[in-house]
Amino acid sequence: MSRFTAAVKYSSLVAVCVALLLPLVTMVFAAFKTGPEYSSTSAFTPPRDWLNFANFQRAFSEGDMLRGTANTALVLLVSIAGTILLGTAAAYAIDRFDFRFKKAVLALFLVASLIPSVTTQVSVFQIVNSLGLFNTRGAAVVLFVGTDIVAIYVFLQFLAAIPRSIDEAARLDGAGHFRIYWLVILPLLRPAIATVVIIKAVAVYNEFYVPFLYMPSPRLAVISTSLFRFKSQYSADWEVISAGVILVTIPALVTFLALQRVIYRGLAAGAVK
Repeated sequence: MSRFTAAVKYSSLVAVCVALLLPLVTMVFAAFKTGPEYSSTSAFTPPRDWLNFANFQRAFSEGDMLRGTANTALVLLVSIAGTILLGTAAAYAIDRFDFRFKKAVLALFLVASLIPSVTTQVSVFQIVNSLGLFNTRGAAVVLFVGTDIVAIYVFLQFLAAIPRSIDEAARLDGAGHFRIYWLVILPLLRPAIATVVIIKAVAVYNEFYVPFLYMPSPRLAVISTSLFRFKSQYSADWEVISAGVILVTIPALVTFLALQRVIYRGLAAGAVK
């Protein structure tokens, strides 16, 4: 039975690895193929010339990757800063203060996180348009910051492990609520902030729907929407798109490999009250 269990376990792991790596392998193959070669060969056929970087050059230049990177970096930094400030402040107020309808607020947060976002896009689009944010970077920033309930729950989990005696000691020294939050609570939330920063950065970096819908101007294109210009109504340059996807994936992959210990440590700490 132990051998059978081990065989099933390792077989399932191999199957999952194959399922995850197979799309990546086909994407790498396609990135080094020419247009005629891609249309005449199988997706699993290796390219004839591994030194063919024409697709990468075209994806970088015609896809306007520099502009997309700059727009992505701007939206990413502002969204992360807003999420940290708004999320930590909201979590501090919910955890440290007693007020009416506190449980109702938490319940509404939970309900809001369970509602599919696609069902509210009509009303959200009308609100964004009425605020004059349509076709601006502010639309994406507001949506990324104002709808991140998961970050609030992460900060609440960490705040639950910080004793209230620290707040009382600071209050005896004459510190007010804002000073306690800024000088005491916020530094203690650094592991949670690191976790939220990494999760939020990956989410914003990979987001396609929000920039595509609310920032349709080519000058506002981010990395995820820059590659869409190689897709027309009747055809698509999949070999160029594959090369662009590789260019987009490399920064995220390097960042994850460099910070994976921080990610795992933060997630593990946030799972325990």
